[in-house]
Amino acid sequence: MSKIGKINITIPDKVKVLLSGNNINIEGPQGKKTLNIDLNIFDLNINEGKEVIIKPKKIDQNTKRLWGMNRSLINNAIVGASKGYEKILELSGVGFRASLKGKQLNLQLGFSHDINFDIPEGIKITVEKQTILKIFGFDKQQVGMIAAEIKSLRPPEPYKGKGIKEQGQYILRKEGKKK
Repeated sequence: MSKIGKINITIPDKVKVLLSGNNINIEGPQGKKTLNIDLNIFDLNINEGKEVIIKPKKIDQNTKRLWGMNRSLINNAIVGASKGYEKILELSGVGFRASLKGKQLNLQLGFSHDINFDIPEGIKITVEKQTILKIFGFDKQQVGMIAAEIKSLRPPEPYKGKGIKEQGQYILRKEGKKK
């Protein structure tokens, strides 16, 4: 039995969940998302617009694996449509700064050139104090991917800790050369 799959998903007041064929349409104040669920494997019930219940038709090794994942995908879409997701990135290093120029994020990361990062549709990036970036969106996977792409431009190095890291991320520090 799936521990995560058994839990019912509660739907907030502002979010509408509709089932049409194999697709679940989730609409809320932050955005819309459509998920494809295999109804040959799972039974999906929406109780009076208050909660979603997903159960497998027969329990075997394959459905056990997919049960919790599908439940999490539906839950993430519902939470994203109601509240949204946010990641905070910190730039640490001398001369490291960020600024917004229209639909582009301009990053100065100690290279000989500036890096212009195109902001995709559905993502909002705000710059606070030139060294703190807030990435906000309704799709959890897209917010995580954008944060990972920005972090990969200059990952934190272990000697001085310079680079782009998530807020609260611990960087394993190494000792420098000894004489």
